Amino acid sequence: MLKPDKNKQTEAKIFLLTAIRSSYYNYIVNGRRTMQANTKKKAVAGLSIVSNVVLSALKIAVGIFSGSLCIISEAIHSMMDLMASMLAFFSVVKSSQPADSDHPYGHGKYEDLSGFIEGLLIIFASIFIIYEAYKRILSGEFAETENIYGIIVMFIAVVANIIVSSLLFKVAKQTNSISLYADGEHLKTDIYSSLGVLVGLVLIKITGDAIIDPIIALLIAVLIFKTGEKITKKAIKNLLDYSIPKEEIEKIKEIVKSHNFELKENTLKARQVGPSIDIDMTLLFSEEKTICECHKLCENIEKQICETFPNCSISIHAEPECYSKNCQINCKKN
Repeated sequence: MLKPDKNKQTEAKIFLLTAIRSSYYNYIVNGRRTMQANTKKKAVAGLSIVSNVVLSALKIAVGIFSGSLCIISEAIHSMMDLMASMLAFFSVVKSSQPADSDHPYGHGKYEDLSGFIEGLLIIFASIFIIYEAYKRILSGEFAETENIYGIIVMFIAVVANIIVSSLLFKVAKQTNSISLYADGEHLKTDIYSSLGVLVGLVLIKITGDAIIDPIIALLIAVLIFKTGEKITKKAIKNLLDYSIPKEEIEKIKEIVKSHNFELKENTLKARQVGPSIDIDMTLLFSEEKTICECHKLCENIEKQICETFPNCSISIHAEPECYSKNCQINCKKN
């Protein structure tokens, strides 16, 4: 009767323990982080919706009452912000759902699609405002505005948007969410445009010159258009699987080098998928190393990369060094 090989038994036990530890890290630790991030994202997206509902209602009421185009344009801007906030909330809820049979790689692309739609909405809003302002300037018909209420509402809008946009940018940075980033950019432009309207309304009250109203509306529209263009470009890059920034690629390479491993040339690939990053690479190992040893070394690299990029998915292919030395034929023979 053959005696069991103790070395192989030990190696099998180590491999099993390593696999269990890897599963714990990926499913428990990363899962906990994901749940916390999703809770934050939903909370701040909900706050943005409430803020935009209140501000849109106030601006529309004051704009209709005063007849001021710059206030009406700000109301349209806030309505676009509201739609963007609702899109952001929907995409955050959808993208947080786990992978399923129809979406084996998860639902992260919903955030990218949401960002693209938000960018288009901003651009369309800016074109409408430009058209209305240009029409008023050409006709020479300027509304006599009663703007004391407009001044009060614009001041409230500036303060509210500073608070909410700061929260959006903070959580967007923590969770790598393009939807929250786009929503924050919406509110950031709203801050500048509301400040512009506020200054304009004060000037109109001092000078009595109503032409300032459509001129300010034009300036707001240009600012809105640039923001829409910026968000749309960023979303398109993610939808088309552009590589992540070079600085981040270099960080991954540095982590691999710190473990004294050789990265196979041109095999490191990384793309942004909604709030997460997908990373693929091939590492070269000595042909003397066992599968268990290779697995453990790969796990150490994955753990360090996950600490640098908390929300990421990593796939490492282990390849013997001899493959990189054009001796595939010999390997196949053996």
